[in-house]
Amino acid sequence: MSQSLLLDVRDLHVHFPVYAGVLQRRVAEIKAVDGVSFSIERGETLGLVGESGCGKTTVGRAIVNVLRHVSPDVHVSGSVVYYPADGEPVDLLHLSTRKMMPYRRRIAMIFQDPYSSLNSRLSVREIVREPLDLHEPRMSLRERNARVEWLLEKVGLQPEYAERYPHEFSGGQRQRIGIARALATNPDLIICDEPVSALDVSVQAQVINLMEDLRQEFGMAYLFIAHDLSVVYHISHRIAVMYLGNIVEIGTRDEVYFSPKHPYTQALISAVPVSDPRKRGKKRIVLEGDIPTPINKPSGCSFRTRCPIARAECAHFTPTLEQHSQTHWVACPYVDNQFAPIADEENGFLQ
Repeated sequence: MSQSLLLDVRDLHVHFPVYAGVLQRRVAEIKAVDGVSFSIERGETLGLVGESGCGKTTVGRAIVNVLRHVSPDVHVSGSVVYYPADGEPVDLLHLSTRKMMPYRRRIAMIFQDPYSSLNSRLSVREIVREPLDLHEPRMSLRERNARVEWLLEKVGLQPEYAERYPHEFSGGQRQRIGIARALATNPDLIICDEPVSALDVSVQAQVINLMEDLRQEFGMAYLFIAHDLSVVYHISHRIAVMYLGNIVEIGTRDEVYFSPKHPYTQALISAVPVSDPRKRGKKRIVLEGDIPTPINKPSGCSFRTRCPIARAECAHFTPTLEQHSQTHWVACPYVDNQFAPIADEENGFLQ
């Protein structure tokens, strides 16, 4: 086992029951996550991308073990093994709320909407200090308040802002407050659930650069969940691509962006808008057919109904991730290793 391994997710399944009728009988289930596996190293940023509804956010919530609080009837299986630097590995997925508490200070979360994720009745000081109040009872109130002001400075806010309330800040400033709250207990891993999707493009760049600077300074790891491919490319070391509850491709950011193997990844990257008119020559890949529902997924490969290289046998088996290089894995046995890249580093789509 690698000494730098921080989190190991194996065969994660999350199924939500669907009830209908007067008696609310169970009639189906939503297979939100259907066998996801990946690992995160210490200090690494893993980008998790895919279209809306593919299960990205559910993966993040499963890691922090809050799904049963959201839906008590949810069925969760697999393992999420956390490797602390000073203790034995532990499977977070099967811990009770009480036993999970010591690990919540090591794994934090930044939420998508900076307008609803902050309690409007609390001051900024109380919001940022809340994790310290819960997990650092040995710290005096003076020490906790001093750390709050230090954290606000770290995320580019004035210490005197601590006495203000969330409604007095812009969206970008609110997200900085959320980042400060996540940093309060000096976590090993932060789950970032689309942290910049609700922000203006200019503000997105500021927040992304801030997060990268903080990662380098504190040595933490990120699971960066997003659907904006250009944002994920700039902040991630590796990228995993999800489709309908499954990871279809995972590799380094350059492998996934400049040499995508899976047809779904190629279609996603071809849809990235290009601002420079001189670089708009790349062909747009348009997928045919409607997106299947996770309630009634296609048999075999869930992408086969929209896949340009699908074969009859794709309906009879679920493809597993196959290795194409030391760091590149693809869930399709029929991809051609000689696929021409749809972007390159000299004439690519990102600037």
